[in-house]
Amino acid sequence: MEAGVPPPPPPPPTTTTTTTILGKYQLGRLLGRGSFAKVYQARSMVDDTAVAVKIIDKSKTVDAAMEPRIIREVMAMRRLEDHPNILKIHEVMATKTKIHLVVELATGGELFSKICRRGKLPEPSARRYFQQLVSALRFCHQNGVAHRDVKPQNLLLDKDGNLKVSDFGLSALPEQLENGLLHTACGTPAYTAPEVVCRRGGYDGSKADAWSCGVILYVFLAGYLPFDDSNLVAMYKKIHRRDYQFPAWVSKPARHVIFQLLDPNPSTRMSIEALMQHAWFKKSLQEKAENNKSLFRSATDCNKDDMLKSMTAFDIISLSSGLDLSGLFETTACERKEKRFTTRASGDRVMERVREVGGKLGYRVEEGKGGKSSVVGLGKGKVVMWVGVWEIAQGLVLVEVRVVEGGVEFEELNQWRDFKDGLQDILLACHGNDTVSNGGDG
Repeated sequence: MEAGVPPPPPPPPTTTTTTTILGKYQLGRLLGRGSFAKVYQARSMVDDTAVAVKIIDKSKTVDAAMEPRIIREVMAMRRLEDHPNILKIHEVMATKTKIHLVVELATGGELFSKICRRGKLPEPSARRYFQQLVSALRFCHQNGVAHRDVKPQNLLLDKDGNLKVSDFGLSALPEQLENGLLHTACGTPAYTAPEVVCRRGGYDGSKADAWSCGVILYVFLAGYLPFDDSNLVAMYKKIHRRDYQFPAWVSKPARHVIFQLLDPNPSTRMSIEALMQHAWFKKSLQEKAENNKSLFRSATDCNKDDMLKSMTAFDIISLSSGLDLSGLFETTACERKEKRFTTRASGDRVMERVREVGGKLGYRVEEGKGGKSSVVGLGKGKVVMWVGVWEIAQGLVLVEVRVVEGGVEFEELNQWRDFKDGLQDILLACHGNDTVSNGGDG
């Protein structure tokens, strides 16, 4: 540096600015935006919980109908906060320029985005989401609330893949009824019941929601809308004629449900209550009720000790050498429903690691003994599985994993990959592909 030339000033210190709301919530990333509102991820400065904050700009809500809509949304969510599949509202705060709705954070995003990526859902997965939706709507109706804007964009997913019904801005409360009926036309045309659009007298809000359920189930299974036309008049002519086709892959029981829900006559349309009694709807619910009596209930169709007795020296050699030769031979139904891996770690060490990994992944853990084996039962959300540990030879332990319930959800959430990665330090060889079969859902 030349003499007499002063050194350049040091750069100003870098600072990270964060936005807080009324000293209670620290805003994070933007999750979405509309014409008059933005939704942010945020964190409570009181208990550090993650939430979503919907910020409504009063200066942009020029429509006189918007204020009643916001009030309706808050009142409806307050009435319905006890149902696990309805998005919970935590707090409402207001300033002179903004309204802040603090609600439960659904980290899984919109179900609509998932359908857009996949095109359609497998029937067991579609049925599970549909069951959660119908259960939530039944709860709404029992509490005098009709949603009136049921569509995949308003169905969110939490971190465990469970559905959350959101956006009650167009919902109807009991005080809006006239002679037991509603009279306001609203909703999204492709999902809205024909009697709502026609406006010939009043309509039953619960039957209108049932129609929307029929459209949504069709979208779940087909990947596209049953009635879709840029000309609304043409679209509603198709609706009244029931002019739609089922893709070949939709099962007959599912078609029967959709056909009864997409009845343009609300008086003969299947109700939510009747839907919940339909055999197709109840299928996996009955299986879940049987399987969830215990994490160890009916986890297998085969006796594991008998299976171990039948293992030959050839089987043990193939396992201990890290080779998977099962593809060369016919496998039993029992073997197809499970994953196996081998390890040199002791049985106690394996059990310890399974408990640790299960806990980190958010599973509840139960333990038991089965003959010469040790068993750990793991459950989270809709997923129930068990892990069995057997010492099959000197210094060689066989570990088997079976999903008893929720196999589709287990795969969708990549839980097998996460589980396997967590056990990587003790895993010697993995046998079979990385798909864990539910063995009964579908």
